[in-house]
Amino acid sequence: MFHYTVEANQTVEESVKVLEEVLREEKFGVLWDFDIKDTLEKKGFDYDQNYRVLEVCNPEAAKEVLTQNFMVGYFLPCKIVVYEDQGKTKIGMPKPTTLIELTGDESLKAFAEDIESKLVACMDKAANK
Repeated sequence: MFHYTVEANQTVEESVKVLEEVLREEKFGVLWDFDIKDTLEKKGFDYDQNYRVLEVCNPEAAKEVLTQNFMVGYFLPCKIVVYEDQGKTKIGMPKPTTLIELTGDESLKAFAEDIESKLVACMDKAANK
């Protein structure tokens, strides 16, 4: 499976707030919080589902991986989505290990595994607060 998704115990808004705090503890910052519902409504389109896309980054890790292979920039920053699905809040992301495979650079595998494990832990922690 190309993604990792968990069910959260809070609303979308609450989940985003908790996730931002947990990510900070792991030295990840939220560069952008794209509220799809709000944006579409401002453009005149009805969209009743809460759906947020967070672009997150650990600057030290980004510099390290880009120094090794600049093609990784196609996947940066990492994306985490928080949305409602049939009355449940979900937190998900495309797996960094899956994305890194697209570069064909085996030397980046351990790096992607490390980032993925940190983001999974953050998502799990945020979902269960």
